[in-house]
Amino acid sequence: MKFNPFEEKPKKIESVIMSWKDIFVKPYNKNEVSPYTKTRIILMNGTEFEATWCKHHFNRHYPDNDARRAVAFLRRSEQQQQKLISLLKPIDETLLETTIGYEQLAVDLTAFLAQRTVDKTVKDALDFALLEDFDHLYRYANLLEMDMGIHAERLVGGYTELMPARPTIAHHRHPCDTIRPSINNKTADPVTKLDVAIITAAEQQTMNYYMNIAQFYKTQKGRELYAEIGMVEEDHVTHYGSLMDTKATIFENLLMHEYTECYLYYSMLNDESDENVKRVWEMLLEQEIAHLHSAVELLNKYENKSWEEVIPGGAFPELVSLHENKEYVRKVLAKTVTLTAKGEGYADVSELEEDYKFFKYQKKVNAKPEEERGHTVICDHIEKYGEDYRVQDSEHPIKCLRSRKEDNFVLGTKPTNC
Repeated sequence: MKFNPFEEKPKKIESVIMSWKDIFVKPYNKNEVSPYTKTRIILMNGTEFEATWCKHHFNRHYPDNDARRAVAFLRRSEQQQQKLISLLKPIDETLLETTIGYEQLAVDLTAFLAQRTVDKTVKDALDFALLEDFDHLYRYANLLEMDMGIHAERLVGGYTELMPARPTIAHHRHPCDTIRPSINNKTADPVTKLDVAIITAAEQQTMNYYMNIAQFYKTQKGRELYAEIGMVEEDHVTHYGSLMDTKATIFENLLMHEYTECYLYYSMLNDESDENVKRVWEMLLEQEIAHLHSAVELLNKYENKSWEEVIPGGAFPELVSLHENKEYVRKVLAKTVTLTAKGEGYADVSELEEDYKFFKYQKKVNAKPEEERGHTVICDHIEKYGEDYRVQDSEHPIKCLRSRKEDNFVLGTKPTNC
């Protein structure tokens, strides 16, 4: 029987507030824990951040103070949960080691969602950004070996390949090309609604992480790489966020956020291999079920709607599972590496008009493409070690990305034979 959080008896809402002892949890051992435990923690950190900011939006735009007080209580609990999850990261894990986890999550979560979604618009959006996060992972992995002598292969556990994709330089598009058609929650299937909510929160967490830590990296080159990729993540947050239903009411959004959190905690609980972290997911799931039932009461009180009108049935669909997706990534790479965004869709860069805004934006942002940091980090690695750092199970599917002695920074930015 599928799990339905609406049928669960919730804890009393007052009981969800935690003490400092509850919040100060034992961190994982970075040398022993599964890479996917790390990625699950990053995902749930981002999910809690998204839930918190949804409630700040509520606080700033809804006039009824009784409703705002009820949401303030939920928000405080979400903040405690987010702080607890953040503290699962150990002190001895560096910013760059954590970054590898962020990009592995982006790759394998995006690939998982893309393979299960039934909505073509959502699938195309996922496949498009998948290649860019995959390329980011490769560039950070090269920086990691240069600056710390650490091989990212050990951090990703061999589950995710490390090789170039659509070059980072090609990810910088005109802002007007980042908007996608929004879904309609009333007609969209449950998986589509969840997928859009999940990937938006995950990418937003990555954007925030990069933009907040860039200035703390120890070298100027590293600072610049974080800043550049952080801007790409802003593109991705707009890209995915624009898929969300723009007509959903503020209480419908509140309910959907709580449902998504319940769904993800239940998924993480069923996917988790670390017993200490598993207990955390179980505790937070119980709290989220209480949040969900509170959101049900608010929806009924202020909009006179039942939860069934927003989330018919309520039983969870297929759970999220983080695992290897190498063949799927290779398949998408082989078919779509030269795509860029055009309007609300996509086009091969060779099909764009010569004066299209993508090229104008590229000339402005990447005035000297040979100096773009995503490119030079690979050049620096090649100069130091004689070749780039990559881990492939077989030959790269794109011919002009096979060389380990040079970095291709033309592919995806202009028509080219490859």
